[in-house]
Amino acid sequence: MSEIIKPEAISRRKALSLIGFAAALGLAAAPTLLTVADADAQQTDTGAMTGTERRQARRTARTERRQARRAGRTERRTARRTGRTERREERQGSEEKK
Repeated sequence: MSEIIKPEAISRRKALSLIGFAAALGLAAAPTLLTVADADAQQTDTGAMTGTERRQARRTARTERRQARRAGRTERRTARRTGRTERREERQGSEEKK
């Protein structure tokens, strides 16, 4: 009982065989550990939109954004034109007074 136990150096061959043995055990145990539960069919929500409805909603939103851009451009254009005519009239009025 008083023997001194010395650690032995492990050769490459023994180390590789241990790694291979561990891998074989891991692969044998993997299917039992990684079982997949049976998947149920997804229930469709009655409030969810269909693909056609989503597409139509996108088209409607796109058209509304386009109309808003056009209206904004028209308003800016008319503001520029009225400002130009007002400035022109002011210049012509001040030239006539001279």
